Amino acid sequence: MVLGAALFATMGVCIKKAAPYFHSFEIVGYRGLIGVVLLAVLARQQGVALATRVPAMHLWRSIVGTVSLLAWFYAIATLPLPTAMTLNYMSSVWVAAFLVGGSLLLQRPAQPLRQQGPLLATVLVGFAGVALVLRPSFEGAAALGGLSGLLSGLTSALAYLQVAALARAGEPETRTVFWFSVAAAVLGLAGTAVLGASAWVWPQALWLLPIGVLAMLGQLCMTRAYASGATLVVANLQYFGIAFAALYGLLLFDDRLPWQGWLGMLLIVASGVAATLLRERAVPRLPAEEHA
Repeated sequence: MVLGAALFATMGVCIKKAAPYFHSFEIVGYRGLIGVVLLAVLARQQGVALATRVPAMHLWRSIVGTVSLLAWFYAIATLPLPTAMTLNYMSSVWVAAFLVGGSLLLQRPAQPLRQQGPLLATVLVGFAGVALVLRPSFEGAAALGGLSGLLSGLTSALAYLQVAALARAGEPETRTVFWFSVAAAVLGLAGTAVLGASAWVWPQALWLLPIGVLAMLGQLCMTRAYASGATLVVANLQYFGIAFAALYGLLLFDDRLPWQGWLGMLLIVASGVAATLLRERAVPRLPAEEHA
């Protein structure tokens, strides 16, 4: 999991390098194409058929996942790398918020606050962290990047829930991620057709290749971690991705966040860890899912 987190953070570096020359739809489209090729080869080696009995479930998961990918890539392009990574890792807090909201809707009014109080507290702490993280970012054009980062975390949470449903339906992860990559390629290239393709500038265009490769390698690491490690430990080690992103931001992009931003990141990580621990008591852990 630690290696996977490092690979995703490194992918974020490549996205920032490519962003001045290619817009988010292009990056998502090329990332999808690379994923389709690599996953088709992997599925063949594993003997996994790519045909599915639940195409509607894959369609919904792929749409939500691609929206998350577009929002996240745009956030990486416009925000400091550690800020964009942190907002994407808000997905654990969003899932906790969904659980609290569902309890409030489905249970008697007197029960939910007693039963869901600790989970509700972690959600509030997480959003307090968001307020601190976004405070220095909500100025000028960066405001849209901040909103995109929040959208990426929210839609990632929705995608996680759909991946869990696909796993319960017996769909192997290779097939699930293959169709997600197909959707990313189709929607990314469709957006490129509408917005127009950027001119290929060499050697900067070479940054597109490692984006897809690093995303696939990071996903394989995460899958292996969840298959062979303790779930709670693995789930919380994912936050090393924020530390790697912060290190890259300082060394490569001279990111200088104010103390409020660092405090907000710590609150989001703490709330994500707490939400994972509390959620594990109530519902099974969601299957491993790629961030990109």
